[in-house]
Amino acid sequence: MSGDRLRRGVWDSAYEYYGAHPCDGGWVFRVWAPQARCVALSGDFNEWQRWDMRRLEDGTWELTVENARQFDGYQYVVTQGDGREVWKSDPYGFHQETRPSTNSKLYDIGGYTWHDEKWRQRREGTHPAEGYVNIYEVHLGSWRRAEDGQVLNYRDMADQLALYVRDMCYNYVELLPVTEYPLDDSWGYQCVGYFAPTSRYGTPHDFMYLVDRLHRAGIGVILDWVPAHFCKDSHGLIQFDGSCLYEYSDPLKWEHESWGTRVFDFGKPEVCSFLLSSAAYWLREYHIDGLRVDAVASMLYLDYDRQQWRPNQHGGKENLEAIEFLRQLNRTAFAIDGAALMVAEESTAWPMVTYPPEEGGLGFNLKWNMGWMNDLCHYLKMDPFFRQHHHRDVTFSMVYAFSENFVLPVSHDEVVHMKGSLRGKMPGDKWQQLAGVRGFYAYMLCHPGKVLTFMGTELAQWHEWDFRKALDWYLLDEEDDCRQTHACIRALNRFYKSHKALWENDRDWDGFQWLVADDNYNNVLVFRRTDRSGKSLVAVINFSPVAVEGYRFGVPPKARYEELFNTDEERWGGSGVTNPQPIKTECIPSHQQAQSIAVRAAGRGDPAGEREAYQTIGRPRISAVPGNQEVQPHEKRVYRHAAGRRTGKPPACADRRHGKARRPLWRQVPHH
Repeated sequence: MSGDRLRRGVWDSAYEYYGAHPCDGGWVFRVWAPQARCVALSGDFNEWQRWDMRRLEDGTWELTVENARQFDGYQYVVTQGDGREVWKSDPYGFHQETRPSTNSKLYDIGGYTWHDEKWRQRREGTHPAEGYVNIYEVHLGSWRRAEDGQVLNYRDMADQLALYVRDMCYNYVELLPVTEYPLDDSWGYQCVGYFAPTSRYGTPHDFMYLVDRLHRAGIGVILDWVPAHFCKDSHGLIQFDGSCLYEYSDPLKWEHESWGTRVFDFGKPEVCSFLLSSAAYWLREYHIDGLRVDAVASMLYLDYDRQQWRPNQHGGKENLEAIEFLRQLNRTAFAIDGAALMVAEESTAWPMVTYPPEEGGLGFNLKWNMGWMNDLCHYLKMDPFFRQHHHRDVTFSMVYAFSENFVLPVSHDEVVHMKGSLRGKMPGDKWQQLAGVRGFYAYMLCHPGKVLTFMGTELAQWHEWDFRKALDWYLLDEEDDCRQTHACIRALNRFYKSHKALWENDRDWDGFQWLVADDNYNNVLVFRRTDRSGKSLVAVINFSPVAVEGYRFGVPPKARYEELFNTDEERWGGSGVTNPQPIKTECIPSHQQAQSIAVRAAGRGDPAGEREAYQTIGRPRISAVPGNQEVQPHEKRVYRHAAGRRTGKPPACADRRHGKARRPLWRQVPHH
C-alpha cells in the first residue's frame, strides 16, 4: 500500500511511514531502496553490528528494534547491485549527528508543546501576499555569536532574534536553509537531510522553539528550501541503492556541473512524493509559514548550466516534469495552509510564475524580482555623473512591475563574492555612502512589491557578509553615523508598515502613478502611491549629489502636501535640508499636470559644501526648473498605459473612479 501511494507522486506525508519511528516495543525503521541486493541496519543499539532488514514487495526495507533509544545514531548499510557496500544516512531521518559525523539519530518529533495558537488563528483565512510583507533574511550561524566566537543554539538565538526583528518592524524572518547539510561553505544550499533541521544549532524541538518564539512575537517564518538539487556526499541520496534512485539517470540531465550537485528526477513519482513530503513536513510539523523555493530557473530549463542538453518530447528546452512538480508543490502547500507564502527564486522571464496552475501558471504567490535587483545594483555602483546615461536602470522595472507578484530582494547573493555590501556598492566617502544606503532603502520601500533585506544591511556595515563570523554589531556602539542610519531604517520600516499606500495596492496600476519618470539629467524620480481608500503618498527620489532649492513637478490639483519622512534629517546623519512647512499646489503647469509644487532638495553634505552628499530620498537633487516653464517635448514621453500605448497624460488613477481627485497625504520620501 505504501508503495502505491509513493508511486502516485502526490503523497505528501511519506515521512510518517518512512524513516525511524517509535512503536510498541521499540522503533521501526523503513527505507526505500528497490534496486539494493540487501539492506542492513547498524547503530548504537546493536554496537554497530549489521542486522539485515526485511524486504517488502514495493522495494521498501523494514526492521523493528526493541532496545533502541532516543538519540541513538544509525545508518543503513546498502549492498548495491554490483556487490559494493555503501553506508547511508536515513533520507527521511528527523535528526542527524553534528558534522563531520554522518550518522542519523533517533528522534521523536512529537511531544513539543506549541504556544502560537494566537498567531495561527490570526493567519487563518488571510492572504499575506496581498498585505504588508517586510522580510528579514537570516543566516543563523552568523547573525550573532557568543563572545568566544561559537555559534548560538536555536534557543539562545530565539529571544534575541524575536526581540530584534520585532523592534526593527520586520514581520517575517526568512531563514537560509536549515535542512541538514555537510559543508558550512554551502550555507545550507547543498542539502543531505530534507527532514532534519541542522544539528549545528540543536535538536528538532529546539528549532520548534525558535519558530514558536518568533510566532509569539508576531513574526512569520519562511524557510529557504532546495528541491532543485542535492549534494554528492556518499552518505546522502546519490545513487542510494546503486542506481540513480533520486537523481536523473540521463548524464545530460543528472548534474549541475557549476554547483557540483545532482538533480532530482522530477519525472519519477517516488521522488516527487519525497519532495512534497519534505515541504509538507516543515509546514505541518514545524509550523513554517512559507517556503522560498531556491533555484527555480534551474528546474524549469533543460539547458540550464549545460552546454549539451536533451530536448523534451516537443523539441523544447522546458523541463515539463519539473513544471508539473512545481504546480503540485504549490497545490499541496496551499491545501495545508491557505495563508502560506510560496516564494519562487526565478531569475528568468518565465511567464505566470505567480498565477494559479489552472490558469497555466506555476502557482506561487510571490516571486523574487531579480531584474529590479540587478538593475539597481548596477546603477548604485556608478559615479552619479554617469547615472544620467543609465536612467532606465531605475525606471525599467515599472514596465513589468505588475506582470507578477514580486518581492524586491536585497539578499545574501548580493553581499558576497566580491560584490560588496550595500554600503560598499555606493561611491563616495563614508558620509555619502550612508546617505546612499538611507536613500536606496527608502526608495525600495516606496517601489511596488514586497520587500526582503539580508541581515547586516540595516547596520550599514562596510564588509561583505562572512558566514564564519557574526555581523558587525560593534558599529552600533562605536560609530555614531552607523547608529543613526540603523535608527533611520527602523523608522522607515515603521513608516512603511503604517502607510498602506506603500503596500496595500501594489499589484496593479491603481496603486502607482508616475509624476516624473524621464528626468535622467537630474537623476530624479517622482511617483505617487495610492491605497485602496484613495489616500496617496508622493515619493521624491534623488540619486544625485546636486542640490536645488526648488524642484518643480506636477501633482493632482487643489491639495496641500506635508513632508512626512526625509532621510536627510540631521537625526539620521543627513545635512538637514528638509521641507518643514506644508506645500500648497500652484497653478503652474508641469509634467502634464495643470498644477504643481516645488520642493526643497538637500544639497551637498553640509553648509560648507565639504562633502559631495548623495541626496537621500527626501531630497531630490534638483537642477532648477523654472516655475512657469512649459512642458517640454521629452516630458510627453513619460507616461504610458500598462498596455504600452503612448499617451499625453498619465495613467488613470483610482481617484477618478469617484469623480474627483482625492486629497493626497503627501508623503515625500526624499531619496538620495
